[in-house]
This record gives sequence, C-alpha cells and structure tokens, in this order.
Amino acid sequence: MSQTKRGIIDCDVHPYPKDKDEIKAFLSQPWKDRYNSGGRGFFGNPVHGERLDSRPPGGGPGGSDPDFLREQHINKFGIDHCILLPRAFCNLHPDPDFGTAIAAAYNEWLAATWLSKYNGDGVFKGSITIAHQDPAAAAAEIERWADHPHFVQVMTDSGARAPFGQRQYYPIYEACERHGLPLAIHPGTDGMGINIQPTPGYPTHYIEWHTCLSLGFQAHLVSLLTEGVFERFPGLKIVLVEGGVAWLPALMWRLDAEYKALRFEVPWMKKRPSEYLREHVRLTSQPLERPEPDKFLLQTLEMMDAEHILMFSSDYPHWDFDSPQFAFPKLPEALHQSIFSDNARALYRL
Repeated sequence: MSQTKRGIIDCDVHPYPKDKDEIKAFLSQPWKDRYNSGGRGFFGNPVHGERLDSRPPGGGPGGSDPDFLREQHINKFGIDHCILLPRAFCNLHPDPDFGTAIAAAYNEWLAATWLSKYNGDGVFKGSITIAHQDPAAAAAEIERWADHPHFVQVMTDSGARAPFGQRQYYPIYEACERHGLPLAIHPGTDGMGINIQPTPGYPTHYIEWHTCLSLGFQAHLVSLLTEGVFERFPGLKIVLVEGGVAWLPALMWRLDAEYKALRFEVPWMKKRPSEYLREHVRLTSQPLERPEPDKFLLQTLEMMDAEHILMFSSDYPHWDFDSPQFAFPKLPEALHQSIFSDNARALYRL
C-alpha cells in the first residue's frame, strides 16, 4: 500500500455487543422480554459470518472488544477513524414500535460504550440507527442524537417495503438535512420480515441472496433520483454501504438514456440523473468487485468518478473483510488519497 499523507478512514466497521443483555439493559418492557438479539433468521452464512481470527481472546463475537479491534485493525493499518455501523436488524419487524425501541436501545448502547467509555482517543464515530417502518419516530430518534459529537450519520437497512425515493420517507430526509447528517443505507434485512425481496422471488441459497443484494441498492438509487429527492432536499447526502461498486456506471448510462426520452414524466429533475451523484451520493468500497486484469477495475473507477464519490470500507469483522493493503490494485496517489481518506473526511467533517 502506498503511503498516505493522512490515515485511513474506514467507513464500515461493525461493533457488536458482548451479548444480548447489553442491549436489553436499554430496553423497557414489554420490549425487554420480547427482544432476543435479532439476526436475519435465514439467509445466514452457511460457514461463518465473521473472520474467525476476529474473535477476541477474552471471548465474545468479533467486533465486541474495542482493545482487540484497535490491535488487529486500527493500529495494524494506520486507521484514523472507524465509522461504526451496528447491526440492530430492527427494520424487519412488523411492529413499528418494537423496531423503534430496538433502534433506540442500540443508539443508547453505542453512545454509552463505543462512543464514550471506549473512545478516549475519538477514533470511533457512530451511526444513528433508525427503524424506517415509522418515519416520524425515526425522525424523532435523529433529533434525539443529532447533537452528539461522535454520531456522524444516520443508518438504515436496504430492506424495505417501498423504494426510498417515495414520500413516506420524507420526515427522515428532512431531519438528516436539517442536521447535516448523511443517511447510510446498509444491507441486512432484504426479504426479511416486512421487507420485500429485491429479486423476483426468494433465493434458494445464501450465495444467491448475498450476490443479489446490490439489486436493492440500484432500485433505491433510481428511486431517489427519479422521485426528485435531491431537488426537494438539496442538502441531503446518501451513502451506499456494502452494496457493491461496479454496477454504478452501467446503471447511470441506462438511466441517463431513459431520462432523455422520458424527462417529461419527471419534470422536477433539473439535470441528468448521473449529475446528481457527485453532490449527493457516496459509495463505500467493500465488497469491491475485483476483475482480472486490474486495468478493468481501474477503468471502472474512472467511469464512476471514484475520485469524488468512493470511500474505503473494510466491513470488519465480517468474513468478506477487505484489507486496506489488498482490496485495490496500486492506485495513482491522488485517487488513493481521495478513496482512503479525503472523501470521507469531507463528508463526515472529520
């Protein structure tokens, strides 16, 4: 890896509670007794979901020990900040009050631990978890935490009942824009609980489900663009986390072509869909599609304007972790600096 002028910003690190009781401590009844730590229920990795070497020596799941995370990840790679995305899986619940309670408990837990007790050096920056089933309650949760010095974005799952450009989600976007907080969309509950599967039917195997997660991201992005969300909320920033990268140029070519013929249908769009990207959309790199030879990836990065919209992420401690040393081929220095540091520093005002 070439030497960077400033340390890496890792835009997708997953902190985990040591056990479910850490979360239950922040739940009131009846949610406390109903909560059983979540998870997807099915479409689970058939081998293991985390790096086996990420499990702390003192026990607990990978990502549950901040000191071990520092030793194994932050210190090893020279990381200045980890953007933390907890996995609450609150977006799959049919009961919106239960989902909202779980989101609130995770925010309380993250604030009390990783963003305070474990964060003397300020390396950890957090994401406000919301349950988008109830956009008004989600907006209230954003308001509750927006002034916290270490929460730098809002996060929700890509699994949903409707594409994210639709107007029922506007209260979330209003709150994000008002407080200058990006909204990160992360996979995890596609086709689970109340959420619609982004493929024509339910996949048979995990490999099929996991490969097709990017389809949901594409649908949400097209919806956000064509519904005019960025015209209505000109200060809104969207971060597409762990949804893949290489699909973006072809999708934008297709949408730009459709817009030429059909823009009378969406008169609120003032410019080509692809022109909104640099101002409003960021992607994180993991899982980075790595073709052979490397020149094809470098061409893709140029076509997608990676210098301005791509940010490095590792997905630590998951099984498909991308090492800062090996995820990319050798990059031009300016491009490397933008992806590994500068784009995230500007977005999160670090």
